[in-house]
Amino acid sequence: MEDDRILERERYQMEQIRELESEELQVEEVDEESSDDETNYRSSGGASASGEFTYNTSLAALHSYLGDVEDTHNRLAFLDGGAVLNVPLFYLEGVVLFPEATLPLRVIQPNFIASVERALRQVDAPYIIGVIRVYKDPNNGRIKLATTGTTAEIRQYRHLEDGSVNVVTRGQQRFRLRRRWMDVEGSPWGEIQIVKEDLPLRTPREAVGRLTPLSIFQSNVHSQIPPMNRSRADLYGFGNENDSDAMSEESFESELSPTERRLHQAALVSCDMLDESASSDDENIDQQFRIQPARSPFDSFRRSFSTGKKQEADGMRLALGKRSMPTDNTWKKHSLNQFREAPRAFWPSWVYQMYDSYSLAQRAAGRWKQIVRAPSMDSYITKPDLLSFHIASKMPVSESTRQELLEIDGISYRLRREIELLESFDCVRCRSCETLIAKRSNMLVMSSEGPLGAYVNPHGYVHEIMTLFQANGLAVIGNPVKEYSWFPGYAWSIAECATCETQLGWLFTATKKKLKPRSFWGIRSSQVADDSR
Repeated sequence: MEDDRILERERYQMEQIRELESEELQVEEVDEESSDDETNYRSSGGASASGEFTYNTSLAALHSYLGDVEDTHNRLAFLDGGAVLNVPLFYLEGVVLFPEATLPLRVIQPNFIASVERALRQVDAPYIIGVIRVYKDPNNGRIKLATTGTTAEIRQYRHLEDGSVNVVTRGQQRFRLRRRWMDVEGSPWGEIQIVKEDLPLRTPREAVGRLTPLSIFQSNVHSQIPPMNRSRADLYGFGNENDSDAMSEESFESELSPTERRLHQAALVSCDMLDESASSDDENIDQQFRIQPARSPFDSFRRSFSTGKKQEADGMRLALGKRSMPTDNTWKKHSLNQFREAPRAFWPSWVYQMYDSYSLAQRAAGRWKQIVRAPSMDSYITKPDLLSFHIASKMPVSESTRQELLEIDGISYRLRREIELLESFDCVRCRSCETLIAKRSNMLVMSSEGPLGAYVNPHGYVHEIMTLFQANGLAVIGNPVKEYSWFPGYAWSIAECATCETQLGWLFTATKKKLKPRSFWGIRSSQVADDSR
């Protein structure tokens, strides 16, 4: 039923795309306002962010430029962590695939076409390929392969007349590349091992748990004080149990000196008062914890220590028999619940919260919303593992940084690193000459999949681009081209760095007057510098 709704929505979106493509570009008279806008983005290198946003961002996520594709209707169950299997490998430069991310492919080379055909027929892992990032070593310029990649499931494909294949895949699971080889047809294959992902971590309840009710103190006070006339064997549990039970309160007190007897009686009276207060205090303990669920045990300790010095001094004087017993109001002022908020775990609660996956997910989602102005992320907060991959796959940083995120084992560690990157991310610079291209505030979401996505050109090269409504230091080369546009309704032009002449991406301009934004930039993540501060 859910698949039917998805197909119906996709058919409706495809109709919208056809309507955009069928409309001819109208030549209109340039008024004063549009002339100012044109001069603005040509001179400053930016696309105007003013005006209403009318573009349907779901159109870009369909990758309609690939033409009509056939759905495989195959949804393979996730493989067990640690599983070893052989799959066809795709080496992609400038691309890092994450689980749940979409990857379009235009397969032209015969050996890779054979890989797709075998993936569609294989029995062990049908419709599965392995995607590995390939890059040049900055030290010696040699081609190197990453050791951590992601399996991709073929969701849609289409055979073209020229023999090539258009494919739409979706990332599934991370893997480690154990070994690789070329088969008889020249197709790259690899033996991979699926990474066993950990479960989201929670702060243990013992970190903010309560102590045992004080009512046990009275019942155990006698057994905790060894009698003076017991033998060493009796003291350590080797004597007769009946003998230990025969010790009465009177015989115990008879062995004490007058001073010790006075201290013992005062302690018994104190335990009686604590027990009475504890009975009513236990009834309200749940309500107090609901009001202040995230308070650290150290906070309670500091408050009780600073506000209860007078009561502590009074208690010492009471034990020495130099003052009368305190009133009920004195005990009420000293909340017993504060003492019960002591951790029974090894570390205090704030230490556990540093690695609490759900707490980190909430922080990361808040930072992400600030950057991309995304809608509610509540559904992701309850699934920290998916959120960590979602942010990593859409984060507008360099490909090497994203490869670093892919290789991190542990949801909490990945989220902590993402929070660090989101807090420090501020600038987009050219990788070759470090020229400032854009700021974080220039981010623009033109796809329902986020501000960064993967797209493939007619020659089979996959580019991951981040979209910006304004950029600086870029030179536009050539006239706008409408064919094979990744964003229906927009024409594209090549954009180079004005300083080093490296191709950084493209400028996309609207082909309809009512379409807004009127223009925006697409910058290749592979050409972005690692330092984003």
